[in-house]
Order: sequence, then C-alpha cells, then structure tokens
Amino acid sequence: MQLAGQIALITGGSRGIGRATALAFAREGADIAFCHLDDGAKAEETAAEITALGRRALHRSVDVADIAATKTFALLAAHTFGPIDILLNNAGMNIRKPFEAYTEAEFDRLIGVHLKGMFFMAQAVYPAMVERGRGCIINIASQRGLKGAVNAAPYSAAKAAIIGFTRSLSWEAAPKGVRVNAIAPGPIDTDLTATMTQEDRQAFIDALPAGRFGRPEEIAATALLLAGPQGGFYVGACLSPNGGDVMH
Repeated sequence: MQLAGQIALITGGSRGIGRATALAFAREGADIAFCHLDDGAKAEETAAEITALGRRALHRSVDVADIAATKTFALLAAHTFGPIDILLNNAGMNIRKPFEAYTEAEFDRLIGVHLKGMFFMAQAVYPAMVERGRGCIINIASQRGLKGAVNAAPYSAAKAAIIGFTRSLSWEAAPKGVRVNAIAPGPIDTDLTATMTQEDRQAFIDALPAGRFGRPEEIAATALLLAGPQGGFYVGACLSPNGGDVMH
C-alpha cells in the first residue's frame, strides 16, 4: 500500500475529483480528512466508503475562502489523526459569463475559493511538514489556467496563479523535504461541467483528440502518482491529463 499510515487532507472531498482521490488514497492506506461546502449527505457517503476500506475519515463543512475556518479545519484534522502528510487543494467553483459582466463580488469569490483558500490551507499544514522534513502538497489547477477560455476570465486567472504559486513554493519547499506539484485537468465529468449545455458539451468533445471527457478517477490516479513513492522526482511540476486539449 503506497500511502500506508499517512494522513491526507483534501478540500472539496465530497464529490468529483476530490471524492475519487479520497477513495484512491484510502485504498492505498491513508486516513482521510476532507472538507466540503454544505454537502453533508454526499460527505457522509464518501466517509462511509472510506471507512469501508478500513481507513479513518473526518469531514466538515468549510468555506475555504474563510481563512479562519480553513486553519481551524487543518488543526482539527491534525489533532484527530496526526500531522498531515498529503494536502490536496481541490475545492473549486465557477461562474461563467462574459468578461465585462463580472462583478467585483463574483471576482473576489472565484479568487477567494481557488487561490486564497489554496494558499492558506497550504500555509496551515506546511510548518509541520517542514518540521518533519517530509510532505506532499498537490494543487488542482485547470487546463484553462494554461490556455484560457471564453466566459471564464477570473477562473482562468486563478488557475494560472495556482500554477505560478506551485512553482514558486517548490523552490522554498523542496530543500526542506516538501514536494509541491499541480494537476491541470482538462474537461472532467463533474458537477462543474454538468452545467454545460448539451450543445456546448458536444462541441467540446468534438474538438478533443481523446473524443470524450475525462473521469474523476483518472485525475485521482495522477494525484496518487504525485503523492506516492513513484512521484519523488516531481517538483514544481504541472501534470495535465486533458485528453489532448492542451499539448505541451
């Protein structure tokens, strides 16, 4: 079991990529603390699946843009299970509209959830990782942070910033034993893509070399690679399983 005895903290862990990764990590021996936003029923289902795998699960509703709440949850997870070995910053949302139509409140919300929440959750677990000389931080970006997208200016900006932050922190963290990497998924079958019209979805699929959307489990496999012993030489990397939407 690649992650035997380790503790993973996952934001946005009740469904989609977060849930798939929580289960993948649990299958490999990790105990899982995850947060969600007012998604109690799905969170209970995910927690039950984790415990059925023989691992411990802890979850709370947390708005990751609320820095005090974010830090409180990180402290609770460490107090309950022990120091965090793996952090997956996955919580996300989107508001789709033309650039000129975004309000300041919408902009702040998108940046708060994606960038601010990610930054300060990493900050909450980082000192203990440095103290022990080991740890893994994985930040979920997006292929839109690499190429942009129509009607997604703040989202794309936040995701691009996550990639920049990942690379910057890696310079500080790697010499201290903490690996920081990012994943920039392409279009994945999650709640975020479920809001697309069928016409837009089909047009996107038609333009993808892979000819389909990805599955959350495929992103979870990438996270497992980065978190496990085979990922030890990934430092400041941005892996992008995206079906060919961005080739680089």
